[in-house]
Amino acid sequence: MARLLLVRHGESEHTLRGPEGLTEGGRSQAAAVAERLAVEGPVVVYSSTEVRAIETAAVIAERLGVGVTQECGLCTWHTPPEATGLTAAEFQRRFGSAGGGVFRPFETGNEAWAELVLRVSRTLLELAARHRGETVIAVGHQETVEASLVTFGNQPLLRDFDVAIGPGTITEWVADGDPTAWPPPRWTLCRLGA
Repeated sequence: MARLLLVRHGESEHTLRGPEGLTEGGRSQAAAVAERLAVEGPVVVYSSTEVRAIETAAVIAERLGVGVTQECGLCTWHTPPEATGLTAAEFQRRFGSAGGGVFRPFETGNEAWAELVLRVSRTLLELAARHRGETVIAVGHQETVEASLVTFGNQPLLRDFDVAIGPGTITEWVADGDPTAWPPPRWTLCRLGA
C-alpha cells in the first residue's frame, strides 16, 4: 500500500513580490492544511528545496511531531541561480522566451516540461517505494501535482485541459498494491487540490 499527500505550498511572497518566503496568508494556509491532514499510522514529511515549500512543510511537520526532509526532486522549474528571488514577470523579462514546448524550454536556462515531469515522477515513485505502508506528505508546487497526473494517472505530457491547484491545498493518491511491483499497482486519485 502507498499513500501520497501532495501539498502545494501556501501563498508566497515569490508570487507577489519576488522574495521566497510565505505571506501571512500563506502561513495561515499552512496551519489550516496541518489541521486538515487526517493521518493515521506512520507518516513522513518531505519538501522541495524552495523556501516557500520548506516553510509550509515545517508548519505541517511540527503539528504532526515529525521532521522534514528536503528533496530537490519535488521542486518547481529548475532555473538559473540568477533567477532566484525574481517574480514570474521579472523572470520572463530577463530571460525571455526561447520558444519552447514539451521537450524544449520556454526560457533560456530553464528545464523543458518533460524534464520537470521526469524528475518529479522519479521522486514521487521513489518516495512511494521507500515508504511502503506509510503516509508520505510531499510539500511542493502546482507543477508537482501536475506531474503526478502523468505519473499515477497516465495522463499525457501535453493534456487537453489545465488544472488549477490553489495554494495550501492537498492532492491525495493511494495505491492498494506494492508501488515497486510490475506491473505497477493502480493508483486512485482521492482528492485533487482540495
